[in-house]
Amino acid sequence: MKRIRLDTPHGRSATEVLAALDVSFASGLSEQEAEQRLAVYGKNTIGSRQKVALISVLVHQLKSLVVALLAVAAAVAFYFREWEEGGAIVGVLILNTAIGFVTEFKAVRSIEAIRAMGSRSARVLRGGQTRPIPAERLVPGDIVLLDAGDVISADLRIVDAADLDADESTLTGESMRVAKSTDPVKTEARVADRTSMLFKGTSITRGSGTGVVVATGMDTELGHISKLVAEAETEASPLEKKLALLSGQLVWLTLALTALIGGIGLLQGKDAFLMVEAAIALAVAAIPEGLPIVATLALARGMWRMARKNALVERLSAVETLGATTVILTDKTGTLTENRMTVRRIWLSSGELSVGERRFEPADGSAPLRPDTIAELQCLLKIAVLCNNATLGDVPTEDSGDPMELALLRAGGLAGLDRRVLLNETAEIREHAFDTARKMMATVHRHGDSYLYAVKGAPEAVLAHATRIAGKEREVPLDDRARNEWLARVAALGTNGLRVLAFAKRTQSRSDDPAFEALTFLGLVGLEDPPRVDVPDAIAACHTAGIRVIMITGDHSVTARSIARLVGLGGEAPRIVEGHELASLDGKVSEQFLQAQIFARVSPTEKLDLVRSYQAAGEIVAVTGDGVNDAPALRQADIGVAMGLRGTDVAREAAAMILLDDAFPTIVEAIRNGRVIFGNIRRFATYLLSCNLGEVSIVGIAMISGLPLPLLPLQILFLNLVTDIFPAFALAMGEGDRDILKRPPRDPKEPILGRAQWLAIMLYGSTLTAATFGALALAHFGLGLDQQATVTVTFLTLAFGQLWHVFNMRHESSRLGLNEISRNPWIWAALSLCAGVLLAAAYVPSLSFMLHMVAPDIRMWGIIFAMSTAPLLVGPIIRYIVRQ
Repeated sequence: MKRIRLDTPHGRSATEVLAALDVSFASGLSEQEAEQRLAVYGKNTIGSRQKVALISVLVHQLKSLVVALLAVAAAVAFYFREWEEGGAIVGVLILNTAIGFVTEFKAVRSIEAIRAMGSRSARVLRGGQTRPIPAERLVPGDIVLLDAGDVISADLRIVDAADLDADESTLTGESMRVAKSTDPVKTEARVADRTSMLFKGTSITRGSGTGVVVATGMDTELGHISKLVAEAETEASPLEKKLALLSGQLVWLTLALTALIGGIGLLQGKDAFLMVEAAIALAVAAIPEGLPIVATLALARGMWRMARKNALVERLSAVETLGATTVILTDKTGTLTENRMTVRRIWLSSGELSVGERRFEPADGSAPLRPDTIAELQCLLKIAVLCNNATLGDVPTEDSGDPMELALLRAGGLAGLDRRVLLNETAEIREHAFDTARKMMATVHRHGDSYLYAVKGAPEAVLAHATRIAGKEREVPLDDRARNEWLARVAALGTNGLRVLAFAKRTQSRSDDPAFEALTFLGLVGLEDPPRVDVPDAIAACHTAGIRVIMITGDHSVTARSIARLVGLGGEAPRIVEGHELASLDGKVSEQFLQAQIFARVSPTEKLDLVRSYQAAGEIVAVTGDGVNDAPALRQADIGVAMGLRGTDVAREAAAMILLDDAFPTIVEAIRNGRVIFGNIRRFATYLLSCNLGEVSIVGIAMISGLPLPLLPLQILFLNLVTDIFPAFALAMGEGDRDILKRPPRDPKEPILGRAQWLAIMLYGSTLTAATFGALALAHFGLGLDQQATVTVTFLTLAFGQLWHVFNMRHESSRLGLNEISRNPWIWAALSLCAGVLLAAAYVPSLSFMLHMVAPDIRMWGIIFAMSTAPLLVGPIIRYIVRQ
């Protein structure tokens, strides 16, 4: 058989869809027909991209010009039987590769998590018999039976529904449950508005029904999202790009210097073996082998620090990326808001009331009211508590039921009304469940010798069925004029982003009378998901830091505007763009739209397009999300931030960072840490490269001038991996200054090392070079030492000079004596450790033999101390020059 192509099933009647799928609603597919369709459509599973193999991650670590250059240097060393130098270089390569492999390997698990959502069973009607089958064997045309609590395993067109509601928040971002019906909707309706459909991965919250499968596997809406996740490739972070650029520059600089100096030496008639040894020394000196190690350790410490602040970072590079963030695209529900519906306004015939955390008060802000003194309020809240199916637990985590009904129970509790007590007094006889056609529900209760009908629903529906209105002392007729006045009040509450319910009652002598006729209107209740109290300050901090915060939500624009106003996003009149405006742009969002503060009713595809558009505009984009619908954007973003408490597995797997407390201010704290880390990386990169420049200059000048090499390749490698790494790591442990969030984000194109840093590197490197040659001259010509003793003096002079040089890395506004460097305990620990290692290298025979050193006497130590402190003394002059 051929595949049946069924477009827009949501816009066609159930009868049309059944006919198009060639299936009987009464008997379903036969087993033979189902097997044939399974062969055509395939299993109802979400495809998985092939996992990243371990070997590919290992190979990725070796795809570097730095690695290639060091490998060539090691090979040349082994060729000339310089076993110590070659072995040491190979050791460096192994160390760097191991660190990179361990820290960068991350399996791509987003699609696997999506697949897990569908691995369930379903009850189907086949051959006239109802039976469960594995969900992966569902095919288009299967008739599926549904009950509350079921997780949907394929996209279904609803054929029969009884009070059917679904939770689609993970798919659409819509925070409220969705009432479902068999009625077709407009063919152009968006996913969130397709009330005639049920989608794979969502769940039934209330009622029962029957649906026919219209799409399975990758053809479902969930399958489309998994395709987007696969397409949204994780880009290299800004730090990774900058380190790669810096390493490439250093490699080409090294090759150029090596060729130049080697050529000069050969032209001067020097020994070829000597030139090769010098070239190896030069290559080892130019490459800061400690840079990737220290950068990795600095980022890892940033991860630990953020974990203590409830931000779990899964990718190392994401730590620094946060510091470069220029735009935050944030979800609304649960991130900016508490994800808990709350009653905020009650409008009675006597006036409007504001509902606080612990009291009721007039909307004009006058003195609080006692709810037991207002009969109208007591009556409305009693009806709200009775016409309810939710249950309040002893703690919020034990609450169950619809969020709006829970909010009504809490409001009733504020007035001293308990549902269990009320039900004991007025037992519930029957319920008329909410119906999407009438938009109301009712419960019937025994009330003495009569029956009380408690009604709630959409305001326009309740007002249309009400004939009277409850007043202060008596009921009065409800005419068209009064009805229009109440509808205007509904509009006013809606403008403030509140969801509005109306309440009414009816007292009859029989329990089976019509529930929704001749109602007495009681009033309106406005509910909202309130913003988190700490969000406004966090958004203000972002604005101070020069970071744009933009809300992207699947919710309606009115609700989004209200929350934005409360949290200080976009001012009094924020620019709002709805998803249908983006749908016609074919993925290319214009600059005009990118200036908006709110995007409402946005689909997963449109959210992904927005992320790509901001990135194309040169922004560093952070995205927050918790649902399946957020996964593609989370993966595409420079930094994806998932919610840890309420986030789906799919969102958490796609993100680079998880908020353990779901709090927006945690993102701001993470951004601060990211900025601190970048500053620290820039600082220790300046330190390492100035030390390496000194080494390169020493070797190069000696080669050109015909002097013996003051430093041997193994000694340079020892400096780079021992005495450089520990002070550099100590610099990376800095805590940063308090005003770091008062500065705008750095230009994303700004390199790790700018002009000022390169000038400082050249001047500091020249100072270290001059001090080392000064020590060489004093040792060789002043003391008349032999070559090995002279090399010992130059090596230790440069080594201790580099240690003292760490104090030159203080901030330009810091004082000379007491500053962030001298107060850093890690600095003193690093200096003590390195000094001990250098003394061991000088006096432990095996080490001194390997490094070609002799034990220095007191005269040699005098030269070492005097010349190694010179760069520190000259440091303030260099800082002044750089500042100018």
